[in-house]
Amino acid sequence: MRTILTPPTSLLSPPIIRPLRRFLGLAIPLACAALFVSLGVWQLRRHDERAALNTPLAARLVEDPVPFVEIPADTAGQRWRRVTLSGRFRYDLEQVQASRTNAGSPGVHLLTPLERAGTDTLVVVTRGWVYSPDAATADLSRWREGDEVTLTGYVLPLATDGPEAPVGDSASVPPLRAVHRAALESRLAAPVAPVLVVMTSDSAARADSVPRRLAIPAVDPGPHRSYAIQWFAFALIAVVGGIALYRRSIVGTVSAG
Repeated sequence: MRTILTPPTSLLSPPIIRPLRRFLGLAIPLACAALFVSLGVWQLRRHDERAALNTPLAARLVEDPVPFVEIPADTAGQRWRRVTLSGRFRYDLEQVQASRTNAGSPGVHLLTPLERAGTDTLVVVTRGWVYSPDAATADLSRWREGDEVTLTGYVLPLATDGPEAPVGDSASVPPLRAVHRAALESRLAAPVAPVLVVMTSDSAARADSVPRRLAIPAVDPGPHRSYAIQWFAFALIAVVGGIALYRRSIVGTVSAG
């Protein structure tokens, strides 16, 4: 009969191994907790940075509108600036921006150039949203609301260039997927102002021919604070769980001894 010899328990688990395991069992959760706290602090910094960016934007939305001619050439700091301007809508040059939704319904934005006295530079005005089953085409003649207008809106800087705009024939103008100055100037064959004006006022009594105006932008602080709370909660769980496991290992050692 063969006898199987097993090494003593002291050789399999030297006294130094158990304290090391206990130490690692506590150190690893604490290290994870430190990482989670640092991530939470980073999210709080992101929240503060976004709040700093949002403050001037929110202020522009409540300020009195300024004449459009007061918008400087450097438009980087003019986003959401409220303006007033007067001129004549050029419905013959009107464009549509495709794939715009409203409350889940497909549609397009109507981009109508505005001609002003004393300059050949057109101001492109987003008059609003209209329903479109294919989110690409609309009966533009239905949505005309007067030629000479005085309107109020807020400005959005236009990118200088972008994807090339498709070109159609005289009877069909393809919708714009990306709105930028190069595409608009190519379509309109005229210089275009460096900002887009999103119309918020009615130039005529509201009727079926008036497109749905776009809502005033909402200043959103973003999810960073919620993310920070989650990371801090993970850190707390790691600390509590690590300490609990450490204490359990100590109790188990004492009981075994």
